Amino acid sequence: MKALRFLTAGSVDDGKSTLIGRLLFDGQAILADQLDTLERRAAGRPIDLSLLTDGLEAEREQGITIDVAYRYFATKTRKFIIADAPGHEQYTRNMVTAAAGSDAAVVLVDITKLDLTQDEVVLLPQTRRHSLLAQLLRVPSIVFAINKIDALEDPGAGFAKVKAALDKFAAAAGLNVAATVPVSALRGDNVTQPLDAPWWNGESLLQVLERLPTLSERADAPLSLPVQYVQKNAHQSEGTGFQPRVLWGRIAHGAVKAGDTIEVLPSRQTAVVAEVRLAGETVDSAAAGDSAGLVLDRQLDVSRGDWIVTPGSATQTKTFPATLAWLDTEAAKPGRKYWVRHGNRWVQARISAIDSVLDINTLQPQDAHELPVNTIGRVQMEVQHELPVEPFADNRVGGALIVVDPASHRTSGALLVDRQAATTEEDW
Repeated sequence: MKALRFLTAGSVDDGKSTLIGRLLFDGQAILADQLDTLERRAAGRPIDLSLLTDGLEAEREQGITIDVAYRYFATKTRKFIIADAPGHEQYTRNMVTAAAGSDAAVVLVDITKLDLTQDEVVLLPQTRRHSLLAQLLRVPSIVFAINKIDALEDPGAGFAKVKAALDKFAAAAGLNVAATVPVSALRGDNVTQPLDAPWWNGESLLQVLERLPTLSERADAPLSLPVQYVQKNAHQSEGTGFQPRVLWGRIAHGAVKAGDTIEVLPSRQTAVVAEVRLAGETVDSAAAGDSAGLVLDRQLDVSRGDWIVTPGSATQTKTFPATLAWLDTEAAKPGRKYWVRHGNRWVQARISAIDSVLDINTLQPQDAHELPVNTIGRVQMEVQHELPVEPFADNRVGGALIVVDPASHRTSGALLVDRQAATTEEDW
């Protein structure tokens, strides 16, 4: 079974780092010197498991997670790669980074922060925001972990109330929820071992993670390969004459084999694949997810940032609608120019219009003239040169762009291409 990449998300102080520390501790994935350091730091008190991921001094001083920390552990049935994402609004961009490429998101909900006396429990804004971001970034599975149940006198009733609120939110937002489980990251209840309680007869969090599927791009689709590197003199042969170049990149979707006709974008030139390579070795074929090198039957002007596709399968455009997750403290405004990265290519772009902003409480679009930090909106984009963008729902590589502020060089937003992209030949 393939390794599962998952991130922990949710509001600040919900216990994400402690949960990962518990998984590592119970899974015996902590080195002896790390454990000795934690015990010395605890000075006789219970070990603070969050310190296993909160490595920055500022994180330890403030008791919050700032940077994304990656940890690894394995059980008898599966390997795991964990990303501990910050919960504070200021570091939402780090959560987006962690979500990119993840197979699952474990969204923690601190039950002690919620008012359980109300008929309908109101969820925290970051719980909703992180869940929506995970959905927008095409994280296949979302797991809600209701944490700190050991702090309640009647944990069964509290869990049922919060689960009802999460179920209602998930249904309204169209979230793919794999499971909702109660946990106590501090004590270890229902983290690696099932909870022994009369009100719970479900799986532990680890049991849920062990059965979740991994994300795989479609190999049965037309070829789409963003060129990352052009290797010259690949054969290291002596003398002059034809020296074939190898065009390297990770296949976004589709498959390729020797003899296939391909098209290079944006030039629209065509050629035949003479050779396919993986890790420097010649192979029969390569498919989605492989980092492959292609040797063509003739020399073409191909550079980093170009795309290799099945002929006629891709449409290039300068304008397209997209969902924009805005991460910069300076609001996104129509007309201002930014840099965007699509695949391995950088082009200038601007927001031509902001259609709406998503109200994370009502999940309804609202009119907006700008997008403040940590908001999600629907926008119309214009780019300086035509790009072969695809709907993000169909292609996570061809449908995703990073927005960078040209003055500060900050990563300002994440663009996810919507359907019905229009084309234009007009220049700026």
